[in-house]
Amino acid sequence: MINVLITGGAGFIPSSLADTLLAKGKYFVVATDNLLTGNKSNISQHEHYKFIKCDVNNYQDISAVMLNYNFDYVFHYAAVVGVLRTLDNPKMVLDDIKGLQNIFELSKNTGVKRVFFSSSSEVYGEPVHLPQHEYQTPLNSRLPYAVVKNIGECFCRSYWDEFGLNYTILRFFNTYGPRQSEDFVVSKFLHAAINNDDITIYGDGSQTRTFCYIDDNLEFETKILENNLFINDVVNVGNDKLTSVGELAKTIIRCTGSSSKIIHLPPLKEGDMTRRQPDNAKMLSVLNRPLISLEEGVKKILSFRS
Repeated sequence: MINVLITGGAGFIPSSLADTLLAKGKYFVVATDNLLTGNKSNISQHEHYKFIKCDVNNYQDISAVMLNYNFDYVFHYAAVVGVLRTLDNPKMVLDDIKGLQNIFELSKNTGVKRVFFSSSSEVYGEPVHLPQHEYQTPLNSRLPYAVVKNIGECFCRSYWDEFGLNYTILRFFNTYGPRQSEDFVVSKFLHAAINNDDITIYGDGSQTRTFCYIDDNLEFETKILENNLFINDVVNVGNDKLTSVGELAKTIIRCTGSSSKIIHLPPLKEGDMTRRQPDNAKMLSVLNRPLISLEEGVKKILSFRS
């Protein structure tokens, strides 16, 4: 069996990744989570799965886990997430640097073959051009969440340079799907639309995003793991189809047949970047197929709810 540690394992993407790996029959997955934002319903009951409630920012907690298992790979997802939560709790966000130190030091000392680090499109800050390329686009991290993700990327490169610990940096752009919490825009809008409640948008709704359905994300991650791709490299993980937040709300209202009204709130003072679009050429080269459209993805979520 191939032993894999997934931190933040009760979260949306990491728990979905755990299930994908378990279905292959050759992985033993240990998931850790302090359940600050993780959901207990995402914990698997598979025979080759172990969940441990654990705070990765606490060295004693995470070292006990990593010293008890001979992990081949680590997927480090654990982090404070959600725009409003990270804006309201900047000190809590900065505490995640402790988790980075713990994961990389323990991975180096326990023979981990590669660390997959969950970074974010937020490291680009307000973009100077679109699409945003992994190496050509300058990083403009200002807010604590983005700064910590940038520090995580520095840990990746530094531990490779000094200790030869392999890494892959995954810069995620708005992944959505059935398990996503309502801290995030697609799930938030879907919940409102299904209940015919008002959909609230910060600002005029012209800010653009791209939305990647979870299946595309998972297929890409598992292929780069199993085919040893993008070792000591950084990759954007996301769809490149631009959609304004206003268009997103209208699409969800149309797909759900909702009577919800769109209500505009004052813009956020910070944290709501006007534009996001990845250069996803690396992702497309691996999947070798078109990505799932927003409307198709929303319909997939609705099929899970029915």
